[in-house]
Amino acid sequence: MSEQMPPEFWQGVAQFNSGQFYACHDTLEALWIEALEPEKSFYQGILQIAVALYHLGNKNVRGAMILLGEGSNRLRRYPSDFAGIDVDDLLTTSINFLQTLQTTHPDEVMNLLSGDKIDLPRIKIIANPG
Repeated sequence: MSEQMPPEFWQGVAQFNSGQFYACHDTLEALWIEALEPEKSFYQGILQIAVALYHLGNKNVRGAMILLGEGSNRLRRYPSDFAGIDVDDLLTTSINFLQTLQTTHPDEVMNLLSGDKIDLPRIKIIANPG
């Protein structure tokens, strides 16, 4: 891991946490295209979770579940603290959210979201080296 993540990464984190999932996708995709491992897969995992949440906002529950699973699986290979991010927390909340979606009737998913009955995954910053 590089000692310092680029400013665009932190911009993507802020976009994710403020619910700007499509903007987060654009920001992190630009980094992902040029990145090398291990950052490349890390960016992709966060990207996939962001796109999952974007899909959910468009009532595409199936697409959201697929990308939540793919993004979570990609992040599983990272340590608890990677790039100043609490990976364990993001992974746990994403998996819990996926399990909720899988056990909720599709017609009820939007009611869960509109009623604030469920917490969306967020990225917790452990340390911002930048």
